[in-house]
Amino acid sequence: MADLSINLAGIRSPNPFWVASAPPSNTAYQCHRAFEAGWGGVVWKTIGDPIVNVSSRYSSHNVGGMRMVGFNNIELISDRSIEVNFKEIKECKERWPDRAVIASLMTDTRENWHDMMKRARDAGADGVELNFGCPHGMCERGMGSAVGQNPDVIETIVGWVMEAAEIPVIVKLTPNITDITQPARAAKRAGADAISMINTINSVTQVDLDRLVPEPYVDGKSAHGGYCGPAVKPIALNMVHSCAADPDVQLPISGIGGIGNWKDAAEFIALGSTSVQVCTAIMHYGFRIVEDMIDGLSNYLDDKGMDSVNELCGKAVKVVDRWETLNLNYKRIAS
Repeated sequence: MADLSINLAGIRSPNPFWVASAPPSNTAYQCHRAFEAGWGGVVWKTIGDPIVNVSSRYSSHNVGGMRMVGFNNIELISDRSIEVNFKEIKECKERWPDRAVIASLMTDTRENWHDMMKRARDAGADGVELNFGCPHGMCERGMGSAVGQNPDVIETIVGWVMEAAEIPVIVKLTPNITDITQPARAAKRAGADAISMINTINSVTQVDLDRLVPEPYVDGKSAHGGYCGPAVKPIALNMVHSCAADPDVQLPISGIGGIGNWKDAAEFIALGSTSVQVCTAIMHYGFRIVEDMIDGLSNYLDDKGMDSVNELCGKAVKVVDRWETLNLNYKRIAS
């Protein structure tokens, strides 16, 4: 049987399947359930200044008989206190020492970043993920995608973080940018240990034609949300490959975006991801989907004669090239 264990920039887990920073990773109870089901790691729902969350915060894009091909949310960061979140991270890590527990962080000043890094370390987190991708994460204070869209700001803030870092640092990148390799290079220059991508895509999924307000509507108004789910997978794969193939990035990658089964995960790993993160599929089907993911990936690696998931990592990176380098005389025509 193939070895599914991974090591992403010093963060070890028994398999590459992690719960993404999102509603399913908001509490210790949820993380215990995830680990009981077999998930190798959990990226905690983003911790920052406590805020009041909203209700009626989701909408979906359905195609034909397929529900939730795309999923939209105006979910905000954790509405629970910083103290409670770190207390529960400590509890989870003590109970599950062989699993990866990563704290997702979002704050503003240099001093606050130093403080959050110390708290994450003291709580026993295996690493941190810096949320530079949230499309509606208090951008007015220079956080979320306001950072992820500006490589100079990324380099500055990651530099602050690395001053206080004693555990691995993953930088989560926004897809709401023309060239994702630019922020990835900035993270590398500042000393980041790894990158994760993609965060959600700015979107409006549908309009309620009776109320003439986009979904989800809140007290008669709405806002753009973060788009995720199966529909974003091709975009995520392209961006993962772009960073994996860039000689100026060369950082371990945690892949995110539309992963719902072992085949999706294997594709991300083949294009350069070491771990993969899942949210929407868990919300749709529950934590136990990881059982089929583990079995499917293990069987696939065995069938291919690979002894570990590491042998699959990046196998498809070099065969993706510029269009003009392809054999223009090769014909592959639909019939």
